[in-house]
Amino acid sequence: MNTLALEEPGRFAFREPTSPRQPVAGEALVRVSRVGICGTDLHAWEGKQPFFQYPRILGHELAVEVTAVGGGVTRVAVGDKCAVRPYLACSECLACKNGKPNCCMRIRVLGVHIDGGMQDWLTVPSEYLHRSAKLSLEELALAEPLSIGAHGVWRSGIGSGETALVIGAGPIGLAVIAGVRAAGAKFAVMEVSQKRMAFCRNHAGVETCIDATGDALEQVVEAFGGDLPGVVFDCTGNPKSMMSAFRYVAHGGKLVFVGLYPGDVTFSDPEFHKREMTILASRNATSADFDRVIAALEAGRILTAPWIEHRYTPETLVEAFPALLNPELGVLKPLVNWTA
Repeated sequence: MNTLALEEPGRFAFREPTSPRQPVAGEALVRVSRVGICGTDLHAWEGKQPFFQYPRILGHELAVEVTAVGGGVTRVAVGDKCAVRPYLACSECLACKNGKPNCCMRIRVLGVHIDGGMQDWLTVPSEYLHRSAKLSLEELALAEPLSIGAHGVWRSGIGSGETALVIGAGPIGLAVIAGVRAAGAKFAVMEVSQKRMAFCRNHAGVETCIDATGDALEQVVEAFGGDLPGVVFDCTGNPKSMMSAFRYVAHGGKLVFVGLYPGDVTFSDPEFHKREMTILASRNATSADFDRVIAALEAGRILTAPWIEHRYTPETLVEAFPALLNPELGVLKPLVNWTA
């Protein structure tokens, strides 16, 4: 049995496992099978993750199997394989009452505010489990990052025939690409990494890639036939990229920040005003986003197999983790086989 905690920035330690808490009414006990690693985990390891306290058991991109359920649970049953929506909401604040539990004022995100899935067992409210009888455990582990992208696309309101620029082709950017394509929009992707641009062309069906190391604005205008795109999604979490993104938005257009930067982002007010631009934040995802993503995965509209080139066990993850921050390694989506 494994329980892996980030005791402080840069230091993991295995803990003595404890017996799992049996579920009460409305809860389910799940066995963790797969854990995806994302930027949130990497930033926590670096000591740069906002909303974070140490020590913490990381892990919020989870594929699990239900092993027991409490009273009144009908959403899932023992043996179901599920993705976990890791954003536990209070159900009482204004955001929750307005149908936005993803940005609940008292939100508790697994692996961030409370201990997450780098342990063998979790007891969670059953309403946060999304089952699938068709998907593999690896696909279920990717439902969370895909849902982050799906939520950003939903926030934008983009539709068929509109134009979009997706900045950053990491896992969240790829999820946004999938959503923009499903919406029927014409889009281009901007990246600094040649490897990720090649991945976009070869595995994500992207026809137009813009090299952000060159004259990006000129390339954007050319890509959209002399215009700027109506919607720009910045998925980088990089302040330089986020501040540059303002200049790529068409007049009357929208800028959606899907990536998170733990600091200030500034912009030119005249440039912002003359465009009458709308700026949108996109945080986490909703139950509906998870349902849409799982349906798309089951229908084969999103293919995730090429995403996962690096697989680890809990033991090998500890040794490999520092290297995951090296952009030259080119890791797209690391995945931990937590249990067989």
